Amino acid sequence: MASNMQVQKITTLTGHRDCVYTLERSGEEHVFFSAAGDGMVVAWDLNNPETGELMARVSTSVYALRYIPGRNLLLVGQNQEGLQVIDLEDKKILKSVPLPKVAIFDILYIPELQKVFVAMGNGAVCVLHGDTFELQTIIRKSEKSARSLAYNPRTQELAVGYSDNIIRVYDAETLDLKHELDSHANSVFTAAYSPDGQLLLTGSRDAHLRVWEVANGYKERGYTIAHMYTINHLTYSPDGRFFATCSMDKSIKVWDAQTFKLLKVIDKVRNASHGTSVNKLFWSAHQNQLVSCSDDRTISVWDIKQVEL
Repeated sequence: MASNMQVQKITTLTGHRDCVYTLERSGEEHVFFSAAGDGMVVAWDLNNPETGELMARVSTSVYALRYIPGRNLLLVGQNQEGLQVIDLEDKKILKSVPLPKVAIFDILYIPELQKVFVAMGNGAVCVLHGDTFELQTIIRKSEKSARSLAYNPRTQELAVGYSDNIIRVYDAETLDLKHELDSHANSVFTAAYSPDGQLLLTGSRDAHLRVWEVANGYKERGYTIAHMYTINHLTYSPDGRFFATCSMDKSIKVWDAQTFKLLKVIDKVRNASHGTSVNKLFWSAHQNQLVSCSDDRTISVWDIKQVEL
């Protein structure tokens, strides 16, 4: 049955004083976090979206956040200054983890392995203990930035997208390098495994979205030129039927996860969307709302509805 996707902007959240670089879930579907070039980490409630709550302020820009479920902690990647562990209950910095003095582009927490992975601007992937957050080891396979991290629980594989245009797939437990995927022509800014673990999707500065078959030795299934410029981020819908991409071309696109058909373009002309680069997406199970953040210092909340035709 054909379906029609309807998108409506619910609200615009303001308060950040610089480009908003990242969004992260919390322990509740209706609450999420944002961080920006202003060093502010803010909690937002989709039930009462007008006012954000300041959770932490750090001295440099923040590109990456990661929520630690069960412990109500938030990991904040403070560029040049390492990792801050924030206790969300008390809004206190519990711990500062010194790391190489470079940008932190992504953070991943894998509870079953008790590991935290941190993608660094010097090409390192730092591996921290998932409980104490002590630095355990550093994976160094490139001189260029490690930009994006994705984990496949079915195969226990970690995919890392780098600025040398290569995606390297590691055994997340042993940290052995298993595959190098080198079809992209520019930095790999985003990577995500499909919810069933069968596919790896990657997006790059080359504007290409590439699809890799996990069980087939990461053979490339195909690609699409998804945007005009850099694909900054991609994320799956809570039910796994769709995924969304966002780009430096100021647009957000929604795709069918099975057919890879483009279903919807969200942009300034059609939807009063962002005026500059869209940096990150958060797709909440709370009323299926999609949240986007941008260099224009705003966060937008979108109502996404499937209407069967």
